[in-house]
Amino acid sequence: MTFWQKNKWKIIAPVLIVLVLAAAFVFGDQNIPAQPTPAEQPTVSAPAESTGEPAEPTPEEPTPEEPADVPTAEEPEQADESAAKETEQPDEPAAEEPPAELPEFQTPAEMGAGATGEYEEINGMMIDTGTGKDKYLTDPVPEGRPAPVEPEDAEVSDAEYTCTLSISCATILDNMDLCKEEKRELVPEDGWILKPMTVTFYEGESVFNVLQRTCKQQKIHMEFVNTPAYHSAYIEGIHNLYEFDVGNLSGWMYKVNDWFPNYGCSRYRLQDGDVVEWKYTCDLGSDVGGGSAVGG
Repeated sequence: MTFWQKNKWKIIAPVLIVLVLAAAFVFGDQNIPAQPTPAEQPTVSAPAESTGEPAEPTPEEPTPEEPADVPTAEEPEQADESAAKETEQPDEPAAEEPPAELPEFQTPAEMGAGATGEYEEINGMMIDTGTGKDKYLTDPVPEGRPAPVEPEDAEVSDAEYTCTLSISCATILDNMDLCKEEKRELVPEDGWILKPMTVTFYEGESVFNVLQRTCKQQKIHMEFVNTPAYHSAYIEGIHNLYEFDVGNLSGWMYKVNDWFPNYGCSRYRLQDGDVVEWKYTCDLGSDVGGGSAVGG
């Protein structure tokens, strides 16, 4: 009996065992799922035992900072206060002073409603005994002041006289906040549109006649409208500054010899040496001393 025949199982058995183990290792390794790398494995913390107090973060796992505008569960009172502030209504602004009351407007018909048709002369004017005014609803002039003259009754002659004429809007300088923005550049720095100057007029002419002619000569804009109810021209604008350009109480007024007449400029007949001043008022005459002319 040869050596191989005598010992073949002793040789084959170990070889088979090695082959079986090798096969099992190779095929078994293919079926095992790939394990994630350490960087991909999520860290799982064991739940801490509840002690009634919030757990302090460990150095390895710092807690992210909470947004400043989000209230935490530990501060319910602060959250309520923040919500109250957001819903709180703004304080009401302080009550503004009521605007100045405008004089009650009356139509000529209303003002003359009590007319009797019977007249009496008072300071050179024929006054209706029922209304206390003349037929153009003008109050009697103060004693010593000239009575109005109707334009159609004026007799203009060639006799020449002189008067002083000026135009000022200085009151606007103190009321620029009320002045329309597009008109502010029209206001002279010193307030003078026409500084006092001596002008010539003819006997029988009115304040309106002199203003109209002088503005044309000096190339100063002037606009007016005839008001039949008051039988006079009404000056709407001078130098492109109109009534209501500086508030609801603004407009042009005229003054003669330190008196603001209570009738239209077409009815004031000039006398030699008169001093005529046109003034822009921002407060219905009160700021230029002419409140009485408009019933103030």
